[in-house]
Amino acid sequence: MLYHLLYPLHTEFSVLYIFRFITFRTIYATITALVISFILGPWLINKLQTLQIGQSIRKLGPESHFKKEGTPTMGGTLILLAIVLPTLLWADLTNIYVWVTLIITVGYGAIGFVDDYRKVKQRNSDGISPRQKIFWQLLLALGAGLTLYFYQPFTTTLAVPFFKNLAPDLGLFYVPFAMIVIVGASNAVNLTDGLDGLAIGPMIIASGTYLLFAYLAGNARLSDYLQISSVQGAGELSVLCGAMVGAGLGFLWFNTYPAQVFMGDVGSLSLGGALGTIAVITKQEIVLIIVGGIFVVEALSVIFQVTSFRLYGKRIFRMAPIHHHFELKGWPEPKIIVRFWIISIILALVALSTLKLR
Repeated sequence: MLYHLLYPLHTEFSVLYIFRFITFRTIYATITALVISFILGPWLINKLQTLQIGQSIRKLGPESHFKKEGTPTMGGTLILLAIVLPTLLWADLTNIYVWVTLIITVGYGAIGFVDDYRKVKQRNSDGISPRQKIFWQLLLALGAGLTLYFYQPFTTTLAVPFFKNLAPDLGLFYVPFAMIVIVGASNAVNLTDGLDGLAIGPMIIASGTYLLFAYLAGNARLSDYLQISSVQGAGELSVLCGAMVGAGLGFLWFNTYPAQVFMGDVGSLSLGGALGTIAVITKQEIVLIIVGGIFVVEALSVIFQVTSFRLYGKRIFRMAPIHHHFELKGWPEPKIIVRFWIISIILALVALSTLKLR
């Protein structure tokens, strides 16, 4: 909104020309998200406590988690507000990629909100059924995939990291591929959200990484120099990524150990969905496996655990997702969290190296 209101006035007030630059608007979207988080965070936490919207803990989980019973949850609503409002303020709202990502973010947030609400209302950790959750996620992802497929400037080629001349055109198959990326990223982040600050830390790092990817993909000169896929208009997603970084940092202020509030599915599903959508638009889908390596490992640990138990009646880990395995091995919660953050930083650097290693 500010972009559309103020930039047209640059002919009369030259200082307003600065609104043309994505870098400027990205910085202030990040700052705006932080300010919103810091202002609304304490109010939201108090409101959730007043309404007795507390976290239900699985009785099969680690005993150390029982003391977290009743901690305010659904704090992801703060993350959503701190992403959506700055994006609407600072981004170019004529950009289709911004709207596709926002719709997925809010839509997945709505799915998570219903799930969290049922958990609170029923006083258990079940929420809506996995089939219902996946159905609505797939439906929204299908809408995003089809929108991108029929949007003329967008191509259906798949960029393969480390191979500059390998970019197969998936054609119509790009739609289900995009759906898998978006839904997979959303649920992987959701599975990671099990310890105080565990999911939001890697999420901040991943958002910052894709902020750079989006800016480079949207800049024809830089994308040509780096020999990466050029996506006209994708640079505007830098503003949204900046808002995600700011919202994540602001939420981490309240979610750091010991957490004052949990994000709930309303936060984890929306953040993962947004990350997956941005990966698809910027043509960095495969690199998401590296950037979001923590999320991938968490999801795979659950898949392997369930598969092994059903086929052989044996568990690979003491408990899945894998962060619970380390808890049961005696690792203190803060140690697990910080080490996962460190790994995320290393993975982000490896992912950024793919820009030159081709």
